[in-house]
Amino acid sequence: MTKPSDFRPAIEDRSLELDAAAMRRLADAALERAIRHIESLPEQPAYVDTTEAIATSLDLIEPLPQGPSPLPELLDEIFDVHAPASYTTAGPGYLAYVPGGGLFQTAVADLISSSINRYSGVLSAAPGLVQLETNVIRWFGEIVGYPAGSSGFLASGGSLANLTAVVAARVDKLGEQFLDGTIYVSDQVHHCVAKAARIAGIPQANLKILPTDERFRLDPAAVEAAIVEDLARGCRPFLLVASAGTTNSGAVDPLSELAEVAERHGLWYHVDGAYGGFFALTERGRRALAGIERADSIVLDPHKGLFLPYGTGALLVKDKAVLEAVHSQGAEYMPRLQADPELVDPCEISPELSRPYRGLRVWLPFKLHGIEPFRRNLDEKLDLTLWITEKLRALPQIEILAEPQLSTLAFAVRATSGSEADTEGLTRALHAAILRRQRVHLTTTRLRGRYAIRICVLSFRTHLDRMEACLEDIEAGLAELPAGA
Repeated sequence: MTKPSDFRPAIEDRSLELDAAAMRRLADAALERAIRHIESLPEQPAYVDTTEAIATSLDLIEPLPQGPSPLPELLDEIFDVHAPASYTTAGPGYLAYVPGGGLFQTAVADLISSSINRYSGVLSAAPGLVQLETNVIRWFGEIVGYPAGSSGFLASGGSLANLTAVVAARVDKLGEQFLDGTIYVSDQVHHCVAKAARIAGIPQANLKILPTDERFRLDPAAVEAAIVEDLARGCRPFLLVASAGTTNSGAVDPLSELAEVAERHGLWYHVDGAYGGFFALTERGRRALAGIERADSIVLDPHKGLFLPYGTGALLVKDKAVLEAVHSQGAEYMPRLQADPELVDPCEISPELSRPYRGLRVWLPFKLHGIEPFRRNLDEKLDLTLWITEKLRALPQIEILAEPQLSTLAFAVRATSGSEADTEGLTRALHAAILRRQRVHLTTTRLRGRYAIRICVLSFRTHLDRMEACLEDIEAGLAELPAGA
């Protein structure tokens, strides 16, 4: 007869289980530094040259810690060493790329989410929390004009959301044989769409990059002609991607006209509204985005247009069944999934099974403030963009290359010689002069080959005083250019 084992674990380690006092000390110390950091944002340099930090980054390689370090030293390293050697993306002077504001209210939501640490991949694991996230998606659908019954999920950002939309369109329109499928995009579309097509297995030759008009908008006639040509060649057009605010110039494609082209030829119609979609909260934005509600799928980035911290994107679809056709996958060890169409198991409509709980990131700020402050902030950014555009237009040395359609514009120095090389050199010099002053961070791009400086206004911390500083620095930079420029 086998005797019961006398084995007992030799170690019982509770060192990672903090008591209430230790948790409070840890949180209070981190919170005090975080608040100090946020309060100092208006005085922090808006632009930091990270070249040296990149060059010395190998010096930051650390061995695996074998013992504890004091918290004050760790907080000093984070806030005094690493944070300053980076772009001040949460500051009022960040007018570069597409700003992400970083609402503190969402930081609190993240603390709550991480502290309670509930699994949200399936509804039955946390029904109330999953439903809160489902409510958020329905609110987004209401904002863009989607009908009741639409669905979607929160993602890490526009790249993953666009990838999911491309795969959903491929599965829905092409089935398992898809190598002859063709996608239509503009020459201004975000590069993550091309990456998504490649990951989804679409041959790169089947990604048709089409010309834009004088306002950098996709031309519906060019799309129509390309579809007809590809049909004659035996290809299968299946996806049309439009932009509701491009990164390069802020252009909004003619969404209604493109919807008609897609509907006429039976294509999946997708709108990348990562930057501009939430302007639908405003009256001017709704006019600019007319037709977005006709899309089969829409990408939105709350970490842009709702000012949330990075890592918050969203995909909306009119038909949840399409996402389920891509992602539904059972297993014996999985808990019970939902058959009720009103209920959502996130793992059944998205790529993630294990996932951070993102619902509170939006739900808490919305519930704390209601939607109106977000609407007013977006209206303010539209006003600030128009203000700076008219001020720049009045400067004889400046040429507006991309008029604002939302809150982005692009401009260059107008060289008296008319030489494009001179124009680029002067524009580069002006950009460097602006950055040296460190009050605003502007970025550059090329528009039809022309070198341009961009301004993108989309931070809840950016107000008229910072735009006045931006104008002052542009004017001061112009005064430093060679005489006669």
